[in-house]
Amino acid sequence: MAKMRAVDAIVLILEKEGATEAFGLPGAAINPLYSAMKQHGGINHTLHRHVEGASHAADGYSRATGNIGLCLGTSGPAGTDMITGLYAAIADSIPMLCITGQAPTNVLHKEDFQAVDIESIAKPVTKFAATILEPGLVPGYFAKAFQVMRSGRPGPALLDLPINVQLAEIDFDIDAYEPLPVVKAAATRGQAEKVIDLLTAHERPIIIAGGGIINANASDKLVELAEELNIPVSPTLMGWGAIPDNHRLQAGMVGIQTHTKYGNETFLASDFVLGIGNRWANRHTGGLDVYRAGRKFVHVDIESTQIGRVFSPDLGIVSDAGAFLEVVLEVVRERKAAGSIPDYSVWADESTARKGTNHRKTNFDNVPIKPQRVYQEMNAAFGEDTTYVSTIGLSQIAGAQMLHVFGPRKWINAGQAGPLGWTGPAALGVVRGKPGETVVALSGDYDFQFMIEELAVGAQFKLPYIHVVVNNSYLGLIRQSQRPFEMDYHVSLAFDNINSPETNGYGVDHVKVAEGLGCKAVRVQDPAKLAEGFAEAGRLAAEHQVPVVVEVILERVTNIAMGAQLDAVNEFEDLALSPADAPTALVPLNIGEKVNA
Repeated sequence: MAKMRAVDAIVLILEKEGATEAFGLPGAAINPLYSAMKQHGGINHTLHRHVEGASHAADGYSRATGNIGLCLGTSGPAGTDMITGLYAAIADSIPMLCITGQAPTNVLHKEDFQAVDIESIAKPVTKFAATILEPGLVPGYFAKAFQVMRSGRPGPALLDLPINVQLAEIDFDIDAYEPLPVVKAAATRGQAEKVIDLLTAHERPIIIAGGGIINANASDKLVELAEELNIPVSPTLMGWGAIPDNHRLQAGMVGIQTHTKYGNETFLASDFVLGIGNRWANRHTGGLDVYRAGRKFVHVDIESTQIGRVFSPDLGIVSDAGAFLEVVLEVVRERKAAGSIPDYSVWADESTARKGTNHRKTNFDNVPIKPQRVYQEMNAAFGEDTTYVSTIGLSQIAGAQMLHVFGPRKWINAGQAGPLGWTGPAALGVVRGKPGETVVALSGDYDFQFMIEELAVGAQFKLPYIHVVVNNSYLGLIRQSQRPFEMDYHVSLAFDNINSPETNGYGVDHVKVAEGLGCKAVRVQDPAKLAEGFAEAGRLAAEHQVPVVVEVILERVTNIAMGAQLDAVNEFEDLALSPADAPTALVPLNIGEKVNA
């Protein structure tokens, strides 16, 4: 058996496990691993300006590809910088591996320079975290980490490597190393039959499609099930794209923030809900009394402790979404052949017809620009192959109400944690995972200013994407949430920029900052110029192979539709009165049409 440094074995293991895309910063305590990567050559590495940015990039890469991204750094401040990234990943069930370099084992108890107990810090936001104290344990711990990340509900891991452990020689044969088996619960035939018994006992069933379907790469099976049953599907924010928005059975997103009006109406008209790979998140359900009233629920999730966490369903099934869809499709097809599946065509047609009703107006000509117009123009400018990246704020909420997504892993979003600053570095990871594809990030100005230095990473490594920054110089979502307190307190970002009077009191000159970091930028102040601005951004990204910022100057105050429960969402703007008021709606507005409830 060959003798080699532990770090040389690690690089071979990473390659065999298929984790070959790394994002990070070298440092003294992790340099041995970097030396092994340089010598071996099998790991692609992107150098970041901030380790939190590297963690978000690894997260974005994992979400975009379904593979496991790597984040590398030392275990002191670099390790603590990774914690927000780990939190964002575990909150949304995303596997990624953080590897930190630690002080030598003989000084861990002596408060050595940058020697922090990163294992203990990381445990609450990982599925697996360990400091490896013996060189011979390295292969086993890495095998275990990959197994845990992939088994059950996916999630991140952190492995901490003291520098003397990295440099120690071990006996290792990569040909004898095999990834450990991945364990995923699978629904039985009997469970699938009970689900279909319940579903077919109702007249207006709907499927809620969660992010677990995308994690399981089972979107095609979801669409097949919907088509076999001929029933509507509503994706959650994390499941958006599991069924394309333009599919006749895509009923619109449900929620109190990220939703469509017709999606909420179809849900409220339903009498049976089949949730697959979802969490019943509070931004989806709103008040549970309204959400649950008059409906039976089946909940299918890979994590047993998710069943009943928010409310007790009428039937809970612990299963991987793909495994459940496979067995339930088998049952449905057999029953269809036997003629025992009800005809849901009237219900399906009603749901489809609702997509032509109650559109929010987007076609505003106001100057400064209203945000709704931005999403209208984005729909027109960017094709069905576009992958969107966003995190939190009024920009994300309005985007989810008005943008269109046409496939799985085309909406990359930090849904549960929503850390400001996630969008930019995550977009870089998405570009790494989808080279040559159209990637469009969406940020408010505050999200954009967090981690803004990461634009230089895109310039250095030629990672082109378009970053739409809707700038109202406000913490817009927080300002809106302060309305019940009758205050507007410490949420304005506006000031007179003495170096950039052309910003007209909006403060930070994002165009100059982007250009100073090696990128290109376009500022748009007239809604009639948005299409031209997006086209120019695409041209610049293709020509220079760098991120291109499109800063759109918005009106300072806009309130976006939201509420506390599905039947009481507050509308702050007029609804569309004609098809021209919402020209990029998927189904043109049917004026005066009434859909049966």
